[in-house]
Amino acid sequence: MANNSFGIDLGTNNIKIYSRSDDSILVEKNMIAIENKHSLFAYGDSAFEMYEKAPANINISYPLSNGVIADIKNMETLIRYFIGDITKGNTKPADFYIAVPTDVTEVEKRAFYDLIKDSGVKAKKIMVVEKAVADGLGLDIDVKNSQGVLVVNIGYDTTEISILSLGGIVLSKLIKIGGLKFDEAIRNAVRREFSLIIGGKTAENVKINLKELEAEGKGAVVYGRDIVTGLPVEREIPTSLVDECLGELFHGIIDNIKVILERTPPELAADIFRHGIYLTGGASQVNHLAEEISKGTGLKVNISENPVTSVALGLSKIIKEDNYKTVAYAIEGMSK
Repeated sequence: MANNSFGIDLGTNNIKIYSRSDDSILVEKNMIAIENKHSLFAYGDSAFEMYEKAPANINISYPLSNGVIADIKNMETLIRYFIGDITKGNTKPADFYIAVPTDVTEVEKRAFYDLIKDSGVKAKKIMVVEKAVADGLGLDIDVKNSQGVLVVNIGYDTTEISILSLGGIVLSKLIKIGGLKFDEAIRNAVRREFSLIIGGKTAENVKINLKELEAEGKGAVVYGRDIVTGLPVEREIPTSLVDECLGELFHGIIDNIKVILERTPPELAADIFRHGIYLTGGASQVNHLAEEISKGTGLKVNISENPVTSVALGLSKIIKEDNYKTVAYAIEGMSK
């Protein structure tokens, strides 16, 4: 029966679900489309396809905001459908391990537990894992030993900066800078310089392709609406403009990493100096970010091979290896 376990990493942008039965990780957009206020129209990647294109009677939203659950009813619907997809409609009683950010209140943590309990997915046991600890395991770090590890997870809405040691979190800071802020900065810069309004998806594509474009010496071709004429137009945006507008946000992340480092006990600081910073999360792949962090802190930056799924990979280790079971815990007064 231990085979029937799931590890869930609820990201604002992507949901990642590890399934023990077929040892796979599902990655889908954490998005839902509701038609006429109450009927489910689409979810996951297919809802994202319609984003910014849907008529007024179809509301498309992210049920998560800034790393916490903003719309529990829609999130329950998504969990139920995604688990149904993985089990091909044959949902059996299972154990659930869910990753939660450290810097959230007990009420917000409880919401993650209630989400699984009330989703109708036949949860036998619900265990909570600190997101940063799962991240560390997903990065192939033995989080249970006494060395200090600095993990920086840059997500869609937030960046979580954590110092790990002995299977726990020594220091943690959650800041509201992430992929979404990067996209907004690109949109604002394009609007300011070219009097052009572009969509969020377009800005995201520019951000994702920045490295390739720079290597080829090309600008980013975007389509949008001209503010002056109101007509759709095509423009080529120089990559230097994008780099410039993202620089300020990069420095915001670096300043917060420095704040955590200043509060780190000296012995752990020595470990971090030796091993460097571990960088993960979907938005960590943005061009020049790793170099800027390295330059700003004077530390080596280790980039995750699986930045999007590192937390889910960590949860898979906790599910599979008894040695790591102790880092998962039941919320007091809630375990069956």
